[in-house]
Amino acid sequence: MWGVRELVHAAARRARTAAATLAVTTRADKDAALHAMADALVAGTASIVAANDVDVRLAREAGTGENVVDRLRLDADRVAAFAQGLRDVAALPDPVGEVVRGSTLPNGLRMQQVRVPMGVIGMIYEGRPNVTADAAAICLKAGSAVLLRGSSSAARSNAAIIEIMREALAATGLPVDAIQQVPADDRSSATHLMQARGLVDLVIPRGGAGLIQAVVEQSTVPVIETGVGNCHVYVDADADLDMALDIVLNAKTHRTSVCNAAESLLVHQAVADTFVPRVVAALHEAGVTVHGDATFVGAHHDVVPATDDDYAAEYLSLDISARVVASIDEAVEHIRRFSSGHTEAIVTSSLASSTRFTTGVDSAAVMVNASTRFTDGGELGFGAEIGISTQKLHARGPMGLTEMTTTTFVVTGDGHVR
Repeated sequence: MWGVRELVHAAARRARTAAATLAVTTRADKDAALHAMADALVAGTASIVAANDVDVRLAREAGTGENVVDRLRLDADRVAAFAQGLRDVAALPDPVGEVVRGSTLPNGLRMQQVRVPMGVIGMIYEGRPNVTADAAAICLKAGSAVLLRGSSSAARSNAAIIEIMREALAATGLPVDAIQQVPADDRSSATHLMQARGLVDLVIPRGGAGLIQAVVEQSTVPVIETGVGNCHVYVDADADLDMALDIVLNAKTHRTSVCNAAESLLVHQAVADTFVPRVVAALHEAGVTVHGDATFVGAHHDVVPATDDDYAAEYLSLDISARVVASIDEAVEHIRRFSSGHTEAIVTSSLASSTRFTTGVDSAAVMVNASTRFTDGGELGFGAEIGISTQKLHARGPMGLTEMTTTTFVVTGDGHVR
């Protein structure tokens, strides 16, 4: 009997074979496969939701928090949403073959830098079965095979989704091993995946800080780090306070369990007397616990005094840290100290303030007069995203098709020698 390492490596070898086929597959064939997969997912909604019901029940029996259960839970609408994500990816231009740059050199050589598939991509992720479909779609369209290692908590949901997609893929004539599930019932499978250097070209972790850090530290395969989201909303002295209130409430309460939800609120002291009582009352009514400085504590009896741990927290719950700042520079300094580098937002009518903010903070995405919830591949027109990178190499921010490719230099001569 094979051990876990042999099973993972065998899957990776099958993926490499599939990737070689995908690398030369036309856009029309890839798009047809994506539409077939989307239709099959919708048709298989009942079986997906039934499998998910078991995962959700077991998660609740294990005492899993409701914010995590929310990430795990699927219903017909959520299945339809990620199926539509596959269609959205099919509608996007194919990045493979795109010429990034090119020129004719003085010696007559013709140089082109061309986008090519990454090869084999390993996804290691927690909860969120929708990631299974999103990752498969993006990797397929970008010409790469994907090895999906979800969490054991979503094993049944993921298996149902992957089985349906593979059956649809087979029906279109593309290699089914372009999409494979790595067993999640043994923790070592993740380790073997991230250390399969030479078989796997890239690993992307998507989940909590612990998972991401473990992959970054243990992987021998190159990693794109998707970070946690301690996202800030800063209400400037020149903010429209009605707009600011709407943005804060949306960023915090629209969906608390996602990485682009706001976790921290900063308010300029010039508008604090007016805005702090309003925002605290609105957040309290929405069920949000505010962890604030002295000004916020004085605004409502339910405000909890904030600590540095609060300012650094990714709550993923109905909690938010809050502080009054004396200037935009103090706001930027606070964000640079505590932010995870994901998304920051400023509410202001001042061009000078928005420019100072967007150039001063050091994050993957910066919103001006818009909710942090827009840091999302779908919202930004990328179709489904594979994750949001908070690192600075190769990919940063929402990662769509382009970020799942690499490049090759094609140099054409006419008997040139050096």
